[in-house]
Amino acid sequence: MSHFTAIKTQIKDAAALVKALADVGFKQVEVHETAQHLYGFQGDVRAQTAEIIIRRKYVGNASNDIGFQQQADGTFEAIVSEYDRRKYSQLWLNQVTQRYGYYALMATAPAQGFTVEEEEVLADGTIRVVVGRWT
Repeated sequence: MSHFTAIKTQIKDAAALVKALADVGFKQVEVHETAQHLYGFQGDVRAQTAEIIIRRKYVGNASNDIGFQQQADGTFEAIVSEYDRRKYSQLWLNQVTQRYGYYALMATAPAQGFTVEEEEVLADGTIRVVVGRWT
């Protein structure tokens, strides 16, 4: 039975997180109002719960569910098993966070009076976005 590790993030917007997960290959993501239990690789119910869940069948052979559990401060904590951390490591979470940042910006900029002036994907995969606001 794999041990689950909780990893703090600065992610707060569930919709932007789901879009970011799709960008890194997870098109099938569950979103729940109330946290649901995660399942281990043998289909066993685990004590860990999460509101945003990637079920094990989409994670990989002999994998566990990956979850994002909302904390009291509104952030989501990533819950990844020790076994799955080999593939879904901090590097993977950094990619998710980068994509999340893009979608969060695109969702909040117009509401704050900003328009996207320029957008460019650099050779290393970094996304450069220039926003502006006319006052």
